[in-house]
Amino acid sequence: MSSLLFSTLTAAAAPPVPNSYAPVDDKESFDAVRQRMEKAKPGVESRFKALLAERYDLADRPVPGVTTGTGKAVQGGVRAKLPKGTSWQDLAALPPDEIRKRDLWPAGFYPLPHENHPEGGMLFPQHEIDAIKKQDGRDLARFDLDFLLPTHLLPEFPPAIYLTTRPDLGDVSKGQVISLSNYYETFSGVLNPKQLEGLRLLLTPFPQQQFNATIDRRSLKPSMGVACFDCHVNGHTNAADHLVGDIRPQEHRHRIETPTLRGVNIQRLFGSQRALKTVEDFTEFEQRAAYFDGDPAIATKKGVNILERGSQVHFMGEFEALLDFPPAPKLDVFGKLDPAKATPAELHGQEVFFGKGQCAACHTPPYYTDNSMHNLKVERFYKEKMIEGLLASADGPIKTFPLRGIKESSPYLHDGRLMTLDDSVEFFNLVLGTKLSEQEKKDLVVFLQTL
Repeated sequence: MSSLLFSTLTAAAAPPVPNSYAPVDDKESFDAVRQRMEKAKPGVESRFKALLAERYDLADRPVPGVTTGTGKAVQGGVRAKLPKGTSWQDLAALPPDEIRKRDLWPAGFYPLPHENHPEGGMLFPQHEIDAIKKQDGRDLARFDLDFLLPTHLLPEFPPAIYLTTRPDLGDVSKGQVISLSNYYETFSGVLNPKQLEGLRLLLTPFPQQQFNATIDRRSLKPSMGVACFDCHVNGHTNAADHLVGDIRPQEHRHRIETPTLRGVNIQRLFGSQRALKTVEDFTEFEQRAAYFDGDPAIATKKGVNILERGSQVHFMGEFEALLDFPPAPKLDVFGKLDPAKATPAELHGQEVFFGKGQCAACHTPPYYTDNSMHNLKVERFYKEKMIEGLLASADGPIKTFPLRGIKESSPYLHDGRLMTLDDSVEFFNLVLGTKLSEQEKKDLVVFLQTL
């Protein structure tokens, strides 16, 4: 009897065993979970809003005369807030160890957590939720959490669609969010039958971790799930975010901003860190793995969609490979500025890009990617710390994303921590130690806007 009591007390006092799996069995009813999470929602969102306000200037300040392909104003200016008593020039003059020692790394340059990092999951901007509900009758809203980045800092919506096979058509979307309700009439006669079927599948919802029919979902009603193009709207991005599924424990998982699918035909690595080798691999394993946080047990419970490789996956990949970058009328066939079309500031920015700025060491023309991965070792600049459930530590190697059309894909970096191109230039000026002058940084941003 005493030995049994001892073993029971020992087990009760033991620390939890590390576990890669999420619990499969339901401990609470749906109503109990919903009520608990709805009650916690104001506090969760208040903390994230406070974090954003501490880090960034989120005002609506567009760059005069600079717009996306559909005419949305592009936001400008450095939005990351500096530590008191410092300037960007002061920081650029310090070595990484000194910035780390004096705790001077700007708050907006730390990794950005999910709106509720311990919970995570796909989270959609309100305009995406509204469009899909109106067109297809599906609800992508979560009862526990709202998307909190301001709309003016997000990509254009709805974004244009450019096809490599039909550049003569310009924006094929005709200003619409493409969904199951309008894809056929928009693309029949433009795509071949395989590509049209691939597009249909990219628009078809399938069960996902937060959006499914089980009682541990995060949608108010049982859901058919999400479609690839709910995040990659019109083959681009709406900046929907979630957590990468391939890292454990939870505090080490990175927030991931949805990257654009434009130009996947010239890319050779897929996923910010997974290094999948083909767009077909990425397409297939998104639904098998990323949709369910990389947990096959949960995928089985919630209804994983197994795509057939030879037809469905192939058809989806074939359509994705047609998605082109937006036009860049000032670039020549080698991806560099045509001197007859460029301004002196743009030409100077290009000179900085290929010279002192060291940008071209990774972002090589004509598409401004080297199809590789690089470890920036940003952790050199700060001490490891917890930020709203995220352990800000080493990121590791990250894919070199193309810079073509970059002004249309804010916010930047894999987790969206950089709100504008100006933020990106300041960030890399510190990380690479390039010590650019104010004019060099300004002209570099002007050049990036031409890509």
